[in-house]
Amino acid sequence: MLSLRQDQRLLSNFMCFLALLIGTSVFVTAAQAFQEEEPAAEVVDETSAEEATADEESEFENEETMAAEVMAEEEAPDEHYAINTIVMFICGVLVLFMQAGFAMLEVGLNSAKNTVNILFKNVMDLSVGIILFFFIGYGLMYPSDPISDWFGYGGPVSLENAADATGSYHGGADFLFQAAFAATAATIVSGAVAGRMKFSAYLVYSAVLTGIIYPISGMWKWGGGALHQAGFADFAGSVVVHAVGGVAGLAGAMVLGPRIGRFSESGESRPIPGHNVTFAALGVFILWVGWYGFNPGSQLAYGSNADAAAVAYIAVTTSLSAAAGTVIAMVTAWILFKKPDVTMALNGALAGLVGITANCDQVSTTSSLIIGGVAGVLVVLGILGLEKFKIDDPVGAFPVHGVCGIWGGIATGLFGTASDLGRGEFIWVQLYSTLIICAWAFVTMYALFFVLNQFGQLRVSREEEEMGLDLSEHGMRAYGDSLA
Repeated sequence: MLSLRQDQRLLSNFMCFLALLIGTSVFVTAAQAFQEEEPAAEVVDETSAEEATADEESEFENEETMAAEVMAEEEAPDEHYAINTIVMFICGVLVLFMQAGFAMLEVGLNSAKNTVNILFKNVMDLSVGIILFFFIGYGLMYPSDPISDWFGYGGPVSLENAADATGSYHGGADFLFQAAFAATAATIVSGAVAGRMKFSAYLVYSAVLTGIIYPISGMWKWGGGALHQAGFADFAGSVVVHAVGGVAGLAGAMVLGPRIGRFSESGESRPIPGHNVTFAALGVFILWVGWYGFNPGSQLAYGSNADAAAVAYIAVTTSLSAAAGTVIAMVTAWILFKKPDVTMALNGALAGLVGITANCDQVSTTSSLIIGGVAGVLVVLGILGLEKFKIDDPVGAFPVHGVCGIWGGIATGLFGTASDLGRGEFIWVQLYSTLIICAWAFVTMYALFFVLNQFGQLRVSREEEEMGLDLSEHGMRAYGDSLA
């Protein structure tokens, strides 16, 4: 009974407390309503002077509100500015690190006697590229006041004219990112001409491509030029970067001719195996990782939820295409050669990456698998096609970057979803824009190599080639005597 009374007393106290709480809430609400209504009754009897005072106070409050809104608007871009600048810088470093991947891949697929020469060329591609792109290339690619839709020059880079017009990121990060792209276009050629080009001739080529040829055609798309206005789409550079480097490599390989012993007198193919497949595989892994700076980084904005989602989606389509290219290249080579070839699979990975670079932002995951798979077939057939025409490309630079870069441009028209053009018109724009850029790079680079060759400045002598460019061009070995 005592327990029951205690429970009843506790329940009674609780009900009283609840009633008090509800009553207080009602009283406070009524009091607030009364306070809000009371000034309205007094306003009717106020004099005009008091009305003026109220208007002034209201105007002052409005000004404070507007000032707060302006400050909020100014603070939001600053927040994105920091994020965009830092992420763009990191992506630029990833793209720059791809130079190490190219160096390892080219070294592994070539003779040991040319290792120093290949490493040296990759270092100079980056170094010469940064300097010339700073003073010449950036101004050609992003002219502030172009002469026409095809050409313009905005002067050397400064922190003012290098910055994005909306102030979304710092100009220094933008320059680093763009210069790394220019160096990538140049270093693609290194593998195609390995083992027989003079180092001095390569320096001339690298300077011309990064300082003039690549920036001019880049302006046609990324600088708001004629092809951009026509509706051409190339998100991260299947055509603007990779196809340009690929067809330039083809021009160099054609003018140079094959390495000694690459083809017999009857025209039979005699492959010259690389000296270190481990290096080649490591190089491809580095390039694959670097591509996450190349493609997702090309979003150029990372601060909002929508931008972050786009970056993640681009990373997924990039990965799927690379994986499909690897698998399909392996299967294709297995069918043709009766055994799986790891070098074909490695090139298949790069082929898938190149093919998706133009459209990674706007194709479905299914389409990315198709694009990568087709690239995997094309790279194997491209390598075999070069052999038929007796063109010596030691690392498959043209099949990987040229053929699959062209495929990436066309695939954007076939599978892309971001264009306002009709499907047929979009395909046509992608086709002729891709051909224009490739023709520009091939003709200009072929002319340069041809002129150098006519003056005897392109190819080393037979004795120097057989000795190896490490000793004949640089007077040193990459490895000790026991490993040379």
